[in-house]
Amino acid sequence: MIGMIRKEMIAMLLAGGQGSRLGVLTSDVAKPAVSFGGKYRIIDFPLSNCINSGIDTVGVLTQYQPLVLNSHIGIGIPWDLDRTNGGVTVLPPYEKSDTSEWYSGTANAIFQNLKYMENYNPEYVLILSGDHIYKMDYEAMLDFHKAKGADVTIAVIPVPIEEASRFGVVIADEEKRISEFEEKPPQPRSNLASMGIYIFSWKALKESLLALKDQSNCDFGKHVLPYLHEKGSPMYAYEFNSYWKDVGTLGSYWEANMELIDLIPEFNLYEEFWKIYTNQNIIEPQFIASSAVVDKAIIGAGAQIYGEVYNSVLGAGVVVEEGTIIRDSIIMEGVTIGKNCVIDKSIIAENTVVGEDTKIGQGEEAVSKLNASIYGYGLAVIGENSTIPAHVTIGKNTAIKGETGEADYPDGQLASGGYIIKAGDQV
Repeated sequence: MIGMIRKEMIAMLLAGGQGSRLGVLTSDVAKPAVSFGGKYRIIDFPLSNCINSGIDTVGVLTQYQPLVLNSHIGIGIPWDLDRTNGGVTVLPPYEKSDTSEWYSGTANAIFQNLKYMENYNPEYVLILSGDHIYKMDYEAMLDFHKAKGADVTIAVIPVPIEEASRFGVVIADEEKRISEFEEKPPQPRSNLASMGIYIFSWKALKESLLALKDQSNCDFGKHVLPYLHEKGSPMYAYEFNSYWKDVGTLGSYWEANMELIDLIPEFNLYEEFWKIYTNQNIIEPQFIASSAVVDKAIIGAGAQIYGEVYNSVLGAGVVVEEGTIIRDSIIMEGVTIGKNCVIDKSIIAENTVVGEDTKIGQGEEAVSKLNASIYGYGLAVIGENSTIPAHVTIGKNTAIKGETGEADYPDGQLASGGYIIKAGDQV
C-alpha cells in the first residue's frame, strides 16, 4: 500500500458481531450476513450507502463466523468496490508479532487497524455498524460535520421517549452541539438515540484511540466519546429522520421483512436513485405454477411455487410444493418445503428441508423453554441447514437447529415453547 492516494474520507464497517439475540439464525453466520428481504444480506445496506455516497474505500472488520460474510463481500464487485486504490478490504483480527488478540470492543477493533487507516491518511473516518437496515447519504453528514467544525459527529434518530432507554442517547442544544451522553439510561432525558454511526476527524480519532489503547473492551459509546467530551472536543448530533431499523431481535427482524410487503412500503428497496446492491448467484426467474396462489409476497430469483404463499418473503431458489400454505413467514434461500404443509409466522433459514404434511407455527403460544428473551413474538424459528421430518407439528415460540428425525418429536409434535438443538450446533 505504499504511495496510496490520500482519501478525504474512508469508512470502517464493524461487521464482527454475533447477533446473539437472533438465536439460531446466527449459529453459523455473523449477524451482518443474515439474509434480508428475499435477496439481500444485512451488510448490503451500509455497503450500498457507502458507494451511493461516493465513498470508495471501506474496511470491513469481521470476527464471528466470517466465512459467509467473506464470500459474500469477495473483492467488492457488486458494490463497485473492486478498486486498485481503495475498494473494500476485509479486516479480520490478525496475529501481530508482539501480541495476538481478538477484537474486544468496537473502538479496540478500529485501534487494531490503525495502520490500514494510516495508509490512506484520510481527513475523516466514518465508523459504521454492519447490522441496521436504512438508506443514508453519508456525504450530507460529512458536509454537516465540516460546517460545524466538529471533531466527531454522531448520527442520531428521534425515538419514542419510552424506547430511548434501549439506546445510547445524546443531549444537544439548538445548534445540535452535544452537551451530554447517556448510555442506555433508565430515565432518559432525551429521545435522540445514537445510530452507531460516527464521523471523526482523523486527528481526533487517532489521538483518542492511542490514549485509550490499554482500556479493556474499548468501546466508542462507553469510552471514546466520553474521553473526547471531557477534553472539550466539539461534538455534534446529525439528526436523521428517515427509515432506520435495528434488526437485532427476532421480532424486529421479522417485522422489518413484513414491512417490505406493504402496498406502499415505508422502506423501498427498489428506488432507482439509491440502489441497494448485493452479490447474488441465482439469476433465473421465479416459476409460479398455474395452480399456485401468491398474494402480497416477495419471491426470490429461481424460486418454484406450486402451493400458496400469503404475506411472506421467500428467498432465491426456494421450492414450495403443491398443497402447501405459507403465511406471514420468512423463508430463506435454498429452502425446500414438501407437499401439504402449513407454515404460519415462521422464520426458516437457508438450505433447510421440510418434509411433507408438516405444520409449523401452530397452536397457542407458550413461553420458550430455551430462552424467553430471544424466542418470543409467537414465531417458530428454524436455523440453516436443518431437516424437519414429514408429518410433524411444531408450535409457536419454538427453536430448531440441525438434522432432526421422527424420534425428536414425541407424538409427532414439538409443543409451543419447545426446542431441538442437535449436538454440535450452537444456540
